[in-house]
Amino acid sequence: MTGERDLRRLLSGMRPELNPGRYVFTTVEGDVPPGLVPVVTVTEPEGLTLVVPVETADAAGLSYDYVAGWITLRVHSALDAVGLTAAVARELAEAGLSCNVVAGFHHDHLFVPHEHAERALALLEDLARRSA
Repeated sequence: MTGERDLRRLLSGMRPELNPGRYVFTTVEGDVPPGLVPVVTVTEPEGLTLVVPVETADAAGLSYDYVAGWITLRVHSALDAVGLTAAVARELAEAGLSCNVVAGFHHDHLFVPHEHAERALALLEDLARRSA
C-alpha cells in the first residue's frame, strides 16, 4: 500500500491520536535488556536509544530526563513525502512546544512534553481542520 504524498491531504487527514501513558528516551549499551519491549529503538555509535513507558524504565533502573506524550498521526504518509514533519514541527514550535518525530513505515509518531500533550493534540487537530 502506497502512502500519501500530497501535503494538503496529509495535513487534513492526519487524525492525530494521543496514545495513553508517559514515555521516556533512555539509552543502553548492547542489546535491548531482556523483558523490555520498546516502542522505538535507534542504534547510534554511542549506544542503543530506547523509547519505553516510564514505568518500564523505572522498573529496569534506566535513567531518563524527558517524559513525553506520544501522538500518532493516523494518516499513512509515504516515507518520501515532503513537508509533513516540517508543518507539524512548525505548528508546535510556534506554540513553544518541542517535538521529537519518529517515522514508522505507516505513520509518523510525535513525542511531545507529557505535560503539554493535550495542548499539542489540540493544535494538530486545528492544523488538520485549517488544511481541509
